[in-house]
Amino acid sequence: MELKRVVITGLGAITPIGKNVVDYWAALIAGVSGAAPITIFDTAKFKTKFACEVKDFDAKEYFDRKEARKYDRYAQFGLIAAEEAINDSGILNNPSVDRDRIGVIWASGIGGLNTFHQSVKEHTLGDGTPRFNPFFIPMMIADIASGHISIKHGLRGPNFATVSACASSANALSDAFNYIRLNKAVAFITGGSEAAITESGVGGFNAMHAISTRNDDPKTGSRPFDKDRDGFVMAEGGGGIIFEEMEHALARGAKIYAEVAGAGLSGDAYHMTSPHPEGYGAQLCMKAAIDDAGITIEDIDHINTHGTSTPVGDIVEPIAIIKLFGDHAYNININSTKSMTGHLLGGAGAVEAISTILTVLNDVIPPTINHFTDDPEIDNKLNFTYHKAQERKVNYGLTNTFGFGGHNASLIFKKFVK
Repeated sequence: MELKRVVITGLGAITPIGKNVVDYWAALIAGVSGAAPITIFDTAKFKTKFACEVKDFDAKEYFDRKEARKYDRYAQFGLIAAEEAINDSGILNNPSVDRDRIGVIWASGIGGLNTFHQSVKEHTLGDGTPRFNPFFIPMMIADIASGHISIKHGLRGPNFATVSACASSANALSDAFNYIRLNKAVAFITGGSEAAITESGVGGFNAMHAISTRNDDPKTGSRPFDKDRDGFVMAEGGGGIIFEEMEHALARGAKIYAEVAGAGLSGDAYHMTSPHPEGYGAQLCMKAAIDDAGITIEDIDHINTHGTSTPVGDIVEPIAIIKLFGDHAYNININSTKSMTGHLLGGAGAVEAISTILTVLNDVIPPTINHFTDDPEIDNKLNFTYHKAQERKVNYGLTNTFGFGGHNASLIFKKFVK
């Protein structure tokens, strides 16, 4: 069976550094930090008092009041990102389009955490009598954004959610890629969203010592690969991408950003929250993606790393890159866009895939900001694209996303040539 080719025809994003793709990309290239004091809840008694919130977000700008009340914040972000991607692609503009063959695969690592937190708090602060909103369950569950996107746009193709912690939306993209290659659909609205900047989200990650406590300087809190990094910076938002079968896209005259070249998945089989110390799982998924794309390691020009700014993870990923790529590792432009956006958890894979796609399209690598001191445990001969964006020809870009539980996913995008 000959596999179908898959291309990117639409992008949508709502992030801490831009509420649409144009603004997001401009902020990435400019090296803008999205970190600031938390406004969503009172942080007086919390160890961490800052995060990367979506700035000046008002759901009423996107939904009517009654509609907005039915969606958790993560689902709102999902609907907004998906809508921008759909409009950007124009895929639904033709009334004769076969919506039975267009699906939705949308991810969230946590789902409606704010809905869960607020509903349980309101119940437990009373006399114990259940007082749950009838929308509590459908607002909370992690698959509901996918359902809402499908319902809103009448898309009857495969419809489901992926959950693999911080790798969730990379898994969604991988699944969409494979379903189209196997001719199970002609297109997918795929991506992920998250809204976990809540008391329970921040408090839970504080308890794990996973997030930065650099409250005196939030803008530099996310310091991937820096010696003084002290954890990731929580972020929220979402990214949506239209994956489309190439002939279907060409037949309707769609603009094409890039082609999906390959996808690779693996499991660390090592620890609940820590990566394998030799980066074995990361090597496996990157190698699987390269093999899937039918290319060699020398073809990779750029890697958008998972690069969370955690003490262990930022050591392991460069080790995996060097072990897999050997001397070619030093020819690759590596970056961590989380230095600017923070960590969108289940939405990270999609938002960072958009950065990688635009890097391939524009031949510009966004920087890794907030680097002050080299870490002697990291090979700093690697080009981490510190401080400023760099121009270079990028034919193949690879993006990594890793999650608690040892979930690893890599995707490769390439310049489109018919």
